[in-house]
Amino acid sequence: MKAKLFINRNEEIGKIDRRIYGSFIEHLGRAVYNGIYEPSHPLADDMGFRGDVLSLVKELRVPIVRYPGGNFVSGYNWEDGIGDKSKRPVKLDLAWLTTETNQVGIDEFQEWAKRANTDIMMAVNLGTRGPDEARNLIEYCNSETNSYYANLRRQNGFERPFGIKLWCLGNEMDGDWQICHKTAEEYGRVATETAKVLKWVDPSIELVACGSADPHMPTFGSWERTVLDHTYDYIDYLSLHCYFGNYKGTPDFLASAEVMDSFIKEVANICDEIKAKKNSNKTINLSFDEWNVWYRTKDEEKQMERWQIAPHLLEEKYNFEDTLVVGTMLMSLQNNCDRVKIACIAQLVNVIAPIMTENDGACWKQTIFYPFYYASLYGNGKALKTNVEVDTYKTSDGVDIPYLYTSVIENEDCMVVFAVNRSLDEDITLDLCGQEGYVLDSHTQLYNDDLNTTNDKENERIKPTSIKVNGNGPITLKKHSWNMLIFKK
Repeated sequence: MKAKLFINRNEEIGKIDRRIYGSFIEHLGRAVYNGIYEPSHPLADDMGFRGDVLSLVKELRVPIVRYPGGNFVSGYNWEDGIGDKSKRPVKLDLAWLTTETNQVGIDEFQEWAKRANTDIMMAVNLGTRGPDEARNLIEYCNSETNSYYANLRRQNGFERPFGIKLWCLGNEMDGDWQICHKTAEEYGRVATETAKVLKWVDPSIELVACGSADPHMPTFGSWERTVLDHTYDYIDYLSLHCYFGNYKGTPDFLASAEVMDSFIKEVANICDEIKAKKNSNKTINLSFDEWNVWYRTKDEEKQMERWQIAPHLLEEKYNFEDTLVVGTMLMSLQNNCDRVKIACIAQLVNVIAPIMTENDGACWKQTIFYPFYYASLYGNGKALKTNVEVDTYKTSDGVDIPYLYTSVIENEDCMVVFAVNRSLDEDITLDLCGQEGYVLDSHTQLYNDDLNTTNDKENERIKPTSIKVNGNGPITLKKHSWNMLIFKK
């Protein structure tokens, strides 16, 4: 199969904000306990954080991590996770029907974030709690004042503020699974008042309001409009959440990025609709702060024994097919960088994650690790507009899907082309137009003939391969493969 990629170097989509390569750690399953934190592990550091996990997180260069949830945050009292560990309460977590020991809270997590070379995206509880607790939390985290919560932080051993600059106003409040789920009117009011007090305490922060938990929610669209009517003047971003799975066969699954792309554009249009309605000069950008492949392990918490501590929960075992989908979704985020400024792959360790651990044992890279790794390392600069000429196939719903999906990033050192061949049968011979002044320097490929191939602690079967390049000669993209082409000036 032949394809042409036309790169429009004079037409920029936007500059990529590195925060689109963010991630997420929730108090869920083994994400925290026996994930990032395992004091009994041979490689644990002085605070109980696993050194091997820290190394892999730093390898990914994750710029921001959302914490502590997720559904968990809607029933969480942040005060339970500070101060003397021996005095912290053990509580039932109704979000995931487990027991929370509170041995890790914001005191510990802010230190982990420093050691992981990342920043925190902090979520506040707008389920069981509200503006009062949120203002106390931000005072604890960010204030240098001689006041109760700032002094409490000092008493707990932290003289300097944590300096958390990005805050989420609750989580998925439109979902009836959420503790103290709210209508759009109810959420819009409490989010507005919470936003006001948070920025009164620290005017330098940025705020994310909850959009729909999924584009298939019955209230999608109307939720966004109502929430923005209330919050527009006080927030900076609106959130999007969406998970993808192979429900209708591989060809449909490989088209997931098209769904993601449409979702982003629809929400951006709604934001601009409210901007026009309010005659505002302010643009609300987007935070796609939960996305990933997740379908095999949904609803596990309903089948397991209740009230366990750090059970094996939502531990999706990713295969090569998932690698291709995650790769295209990262490209969708890059291609929408004019509006998507923050994104978080959910999650980072063990729970629907690129990194897996064994209690008291090894850690390893899941198959989705590498497309995220290469996007984070090389997908920085300005995203360029492109046009693709290639054959298409039809999904089960009759939608035409191009076999080739791409993104192109240019910076002062090079031009990077990310490309996925979605054909299950044919290689693609790629012809590029618009790369004048550049020569192909390297071609990195992820490929396996068996789409069901996985990685485990013994074998890393899905890993990058370096393909020999021939200047600006023909480029071959193998059937169902992920590729990164780097062009040097």
